[in-house]
Amino acid sequence: MSTDGFRTGSRGAPAPGALLLCRADPDTVAPAADLLRERMMLTGAGGDWSVLVPEGTPWLDAGEPVDRVVTGWAVALAVGSSWPVLALWWDADRAGYTLASGFRRPVGYVWLAGGTPAGEQEAMRTFAARLGLDPVLDMQSLDRLTETDPAADGRARLRALLAVLTRAGVSLPVGLTPGEPADRLHEVARAQADARRVEGVGAVAGWREAVRAEIDTVERGRFASWLPWSGDPQARALALAQVVVGLPVMVWGVRRRSGGWVATGALLLAHGALGLAYELVRPRD
Repeated sequence: MSTDGFRTGSRGAPAPGALLLCRADPDTVAPAADLLRERMMLTGAGGDWSVLVPEGTPWLDAGEPVDRVVTGWAVALAVGSSWPVLALWWDADRAGYTLASGFRRPVGYVWLAGGTPAGEQEAMRTFAARLGLDPVLDMQSLDRLTETDPAADGRARLRALLAVLTRAGVSLPVGLTPGEPADRLHEVARAQADARRVEGVGAVAGWREAVRAEIDTVERGRFASWLPWSGDPQARALALAQVVVGLPVMVWGVRRRSGGWVATGALLLAHGALGLAYELVRPRD
């Protein structure tokens, strides 16, 4: 099986890396990405999609598993948002993806570095359903990714997945390819006309901007009754649930030294606290 597609690190092993695809424009993604407190490049990825290219400090410097880190980031970005986040990741032994969407359990699939499938086929079906892919044509392509193919390594599997997503509007800039080292990916992202650097901002300011970015998207949609200012019982229940869940998630992330899960817990707490605070101060009828 070919593994030539993966760029190697300084010691000859494939360098770990990741890309975060968000189904929203860069202006909407940027405030939420700031809350991760990680240095990244952000640029458009076709249609309504954006891509975040992390520097990779948690796995390159701290030695954290890349899949665990980016799963935490994807969940943190997707929580409370109206758009899903797809994390593509790879390391010396495996390659895979994680799809986070709202408060639903993340779904993912894994291939060994040589391309051998190591996931559950049902995950592919859930993946297709959550992204609204064609249940026949797209599923046929996704099903082939769960079958053995001696000619396809882990990088080839991720590229084939991206080929399916082109029908959902994804179009990564040329050169922004899974398997490339972080510095190469950053160079490509930085060269894009709409590229911007995500440095991370204070939690309060970042959350305020993230909320503002989401208002126009959801306040007139089917999620309106869940917004803090709706006054609906659903909003109060959601806010309380976010506080109850957010604290243990953040503590778990601290114990695991996982920045992604810490950010997820912080986002849940912030959003829940915002909702409860609004209930206390809003005028009563």
